[in-house]
Amino acid sequence: MSLAVAIIPAFAIAQAPVSGISAGKDIAIVQTQTGKVKGYIHDGIYTYKGIPYAKAERFMPPARLAPWQGVRSSMSYGPVCPTDPTVTTNDEFEFPFNHDLGYTNENCLSLNVWTQKINDQKKRPVMVWLHGGGFTAGSSIELPSYDGESLTKKGDVVVVSVNHRLNILGFLDLSAYGEKYKYSPNAGLMDLVAALQWVKENIAQFGGDPNNVTIFGQSGGGGKVTCLMNAPSAKGLFSKAIVQSGSYITSFMDAAIAKRVGAALLQELSIDPSQVDSLQKISYEKLNAAGKKALSKVQEALKAEGKPVPGFGLGWGPILDGAILPYQPTEAAATELSKDIPLLVGSTKNEFAPFNPTTRDITMEQAKGMLKKSFGDKADAYIAAVKKTYPNTVKPSDYTDIDLNFRPLSIMQANLKVSSGTAPVYMYLFTWQSPVNDGIYKAMHCMDLAFQFNNIKRCEEMTGGGKEAYALAAKMSQAWINFARTGNPNAAGLPVWPKYTPENGATMIFDNVCALKNNPDKELLEIAAHK
Repeated sequence: MSLAVAIIPAFAIAQAPVSGISAGKDIAIVQTQTGKVKGYIHDGIYTYKGIPYAKAERFMPPARLAPWQGVRSSMSYGPVCPTDPTVTTNDEFEFPFNHDLGYTNENCLSLNVWTQKINDQKKRPVMVWLHGGGFTAGSSIELPSYDGESLTKKGDVVVVSVNHRLNILGFLDLSAYGEKYKYSPNAGLMDLVAALQWVKENIAQFGGDPNNVTIFGQSGGGGKVTCLMNAPSAKGLFSKAIVQSGSYITSFMDAAIAKRVGAALLQELSIDPSQVDSLQKISYEKLNAAGKKALSKVQEALKAEGKPVPGFGLGWGPILDGAILPYQPTEAAATELSKDIPLLVGSTKNEFAPFNPTTRDITMEQAKGMLKKSFGDKADAYIAAVKKTYPNTVKPSDYTDIDLNFRPLSIMQANLKVSSGTAPVYMYLFTWQSPVNDGIYKAMHCMDLAFQFNNIKRCEEMTGGGKEAYALAAKMSQAWINFARTGNPNAAGLPVWPKYTPENGATMIFDNVCALKNNPDKELLEIAAHK
């Protein structure tokens, strides 16, 4: 063996510097199946951004990449999927979210990797993050909480985050117009499967264990986790799943409706079905606008026909296409696919309620009036149930802004999983209240992300960056790390966290004082459901 050959592996696994940035032509190089990539080292963490995992052509399945020569620089984030342009923001809520909208390109299939070591043959747990934004918006770089460095440093896990096709680019059903478009209905989900296949094939070189992969996501990302648990093509590509405020996917769009949307789009653009290929050349802006009109027309037609419309309205998302998603989530064949996958599932106390400013400074009389409109003669019982569930409730708005959507759906998903599988289920409820901006953000949608990623420092606008936030983040992030490592989230500093069953309702309450409670809000939810 020559001296040069002997030096390369030794350098590749050398201890990374513990602080600052280290970057250069011979630093942080990893061989993937399609070529070498070069990242950089920040505070001891090897970081790779914008690595392509597949190639996207409009409405086509993701295609394998052609190998490249030399070393591909992968030190900055790749493009994000085109979405509706942001032309205005709500200043009070943009402040805590602090979005990074990135730059767009339809060929957006890239991922990011954080790891403590490379090329060292150590099998670290792998955590693949699927971003929020429903199935229409968002990206892997959208929020500062998504950065994987801190989680990697804390838990010696390999964190991967993924960009994929969204909205009309990822979920337009053109399958009625030829075999080439057979997979168009769920192209965006096929991207995620391709990303997981990339992880399977390449993550060992980044220090990860390809046989110990956890997929986790929040909001739309949680919905994507649910979809992958129901996708035969994803089976074997991950071993654990975490759904955070994302249990809203209870059914997939019927293929017949999806095909009607495709037909309405062609009609809107005055394109004959025989000329469907011309959709490839239309600008995204024109395509996107026509797609919205098509969705609206089909929704109105369904209403006129007396047929059900989804609660949030007809939109882009997973389709029961018979190929990528052959079963509805409640079907036995679907639950069989993921029966051996441990699940961690939960939501936040307030979710979207804090976004409504009209309830912020109400009086108790106003609160009672609002609750009577919602619960009628059960309003007083609801108020009592809130006080029982949350004994520290003082402000009138605390009675009106409790999430009653995501929480019951989380329970529904947990119950289905327990009843149909052998793997454990763990339930949580995040109730910690942010002190920022006079406490208006409460435990809103996305508040928990900074804690799960151990990113309080990056998310001070959201959390305040106080001692209590750091203390809770230390516990939560360790629970997520432990679950990724073993399928069990029990961690130091937390009460014993038993497996969830519909009977015990075991729920870990994440707050300044964490507590394990059985069916903590059962009475409240039963009243809310008008039982």
